[in-house]
Amino acid sequence: MANSPLRVACIGMGWWSDVLADAMKRSGKFEIATCYTRSTEKRQAFAKKYGCTASPSYEAILTDRTIEAVVNTTPNNVHRETTCEAARAGKHVFLDKPIANTVADARALTAECRKAGVVLALGYQRRKETHFRWIRKQIDDGVFGKLVNAEANISRDRLGQFQPGSWRYTAEGMPGGVMLQIGIHYTDVLEYMMGPIKAVRGSLAQLVLPGENPDIASMIMEHENGALSTLNACYASASEYYLMNIYGKEATAYYDLHQGLRFLKRGTNTANPVSCAKNDTIVEELEEFADAVHGKGKPEMDGVKGTDSLAVLLAGIRSAREGRRVEVAEILNGSNTR
Repeated sequence: MANSPLRVACIGMGWWSDVLADAMKRSGKFEIATCYTRSTEKRQAFAKKYGCTASPSYEAILTDRTIEAVVNTTPNNVHRETTCEAARAGKHVFLDKPIANTVADARALTAECRKAGVVLALGYQRRKETHFRWIRKQIDDGVFGKLVNAEANISRDRLGQFQPGSWRYTAEGMPGGVMLQIGIHYTDVLEYMMGPIKAVRGSLAQLVLPGENPDIASMIMEHENGALSTLNACYASASEYYLMNIYGKEATAYYDLHQGLRFLKRGTNTANPVSCAKNDTIVEELEEFADAVHGKGKPEMDGVKGTDSLAVLLAGIRSAREGRRVEVAEILNGSNTR
């Protein structure tokens, strides 16, 4: 029923599963009914924390007709399998980004959800932040004029939080390392602001974290409208930091974690602060998913958009490996979809 809480199962018990579960509790539009992960200890701990049952298997969730949807935070390389199984069982899926590690997997799970007639929503909460929504409205209203350039930085300190053996720090689990894991948040925001990305030049480095994956990434992106943008992503900085500057012919917006949003128009010399109330982006994206399941609207980020977003990062990874400019179309159209 449209007014009833969406009855969900959570699969893949890690720190992000708790973030989403906490948001579902804040929302009130969800009932966390059960959970599953291969670790008995982890699923029992999750079940105790959120007052749900610990399912003995994923199959048990799939055959339970009372479960309407699956909130999927499993490792990237099993997104295709777990999502396709949910779709075939008639379960709607909220899937954390990235949609998969390959375009082939992304397209396959998207097609399976479409065939089954279930909602597939991707978790891209950064684009919902109020400061970015404010900038986007000014762009839509013509205040910026022609968009010309943007620069972004997304940095976190993972040195003290590194988990040896975690799939997030392996080439198989997270190809491209920091570029795919958190860089994807701001390539998404850059596309949201500046328009579709046509081509990428990328560079990767591993300077601080142990393991086999890059902890530093840089990308130069060409947008279809001719604008250029840059992104730096880092897991080796001293602290968390976010920056997003958007430059238009008639106006500029400056955002960073510590100073908030400022705005400057052509002919002025002062960037004035813009007050933006902090919003609960994760609750918003989850409630958007629940509304879509109940026939009210569609997810802002679906399988097709999630696949296009993935292709941008894969173009950056290929560019870094091969030392050349890579067009996103090459990733989307090529037989080698890695």
